[in-house]
Amino acid sequence: MESKVIVIAGPTCSGKTSLAILLAEKLHSEIISADSRQIFRHLDIGTAKPSAEQLRKVKHHFIDVLEPEENYNVSKFENDALKIIKDLSSRKKIPIVAGGSGLYIKALVDGIFDTVDTDEDFRNDLLEKRKLNGNEFIYNELKKVDPVSAAKMLPQNWKRVMRALEVFHLTGKQISVHHQEQKRNTDIKFLQYGLRWQRAVLYNNIEKRVDEMIEHGLVYETKSLIDRYDRKLNSLNTVGYKEIISYLKGDISLDRATELIKRNTRRFAKRQLTWFRADDRIIWFDIKSQKDLEIIAEEIIRREDLQ
Repeated sequence: MESKVIVIAGPTCSGKTSLAILLAEKLHSEIISADSRQIFRHLDIGTAKPSAEQLRKVKHHFIDVLEPEENYNVSKFENDALKIIKDLSSRKKIPIVAGGSGLYIKALVDGIFDTVDTDEDFRNDLLEKRKLNGNEFIYNELKKVDPVSAAKMLPQNWKRVMRALEVFHLTGKQISVHHQEQKRNTDIKFLQYGLRWQRAVLYNNIEKRVDEMIEHGLVYETKSLIDRYDRKLNSLNTVGYKEIISYLKGDISLDRATELIKRNTRRFAKRQLTWFRADDRIIWFDIKSQKDLEIIAEEIIRREDLQ
């Protein structure tokens, strides 16, 4: 029998967490967080992690699971999340996936290719080229052999760029082709929904959230993190933390750091929207205020005949 899973996607500051909690309460279910940063402990303010009250209301998976220096990836998320979905479905619960990490959601819905081995010598060669020539150099190398995958990445995502080059080096085929060829048999029906705001309103929401983060102690949280951990950790290479780290190093003022967080978060939200809009399976709800979320939750339940 086919299991149903609700997926709530959308850009940062769009209300995904609030909607997921409403649905989970109405359906007596649990939430699977598809956020690649909220999985780390101690990264609370900068990742806009659900509040203690929200976490008490509804059980969340993949929140506060790892230490910042631990490694995690999209393949592990796919495998771990599928196990949780199987468990919840066996208990007659409808899992609710919510988050803005598009790659995590895509991996869960469609599967992700990760069967090709690694080549340490090739990787080391790429690392040396990156060190000498920068991210743009290896990104342009990928564009030559796999423009389809390159179009979905950014030069600063150099680890993903390197992996795509490595797959082509080892197999002679683009990683995008491997993804297309991969088929995963599953008895899960993913019901995907997205939250869409007018851009000006979304950007205003982002600016308010950043101001609140600063007010609630983002600087102190960041200082506590870099006092305990290497500031170069991948988990800290995140909008919010990296700008405050620059402030704490004395490179920029706090006002400038705040301005950069707002700008970079707007840009991140734009990239998220571009990613999710490419998936025509997502049903979008236009939202004008947080008050709309109650109506949207009821509409999803009615549309999918979940009660």
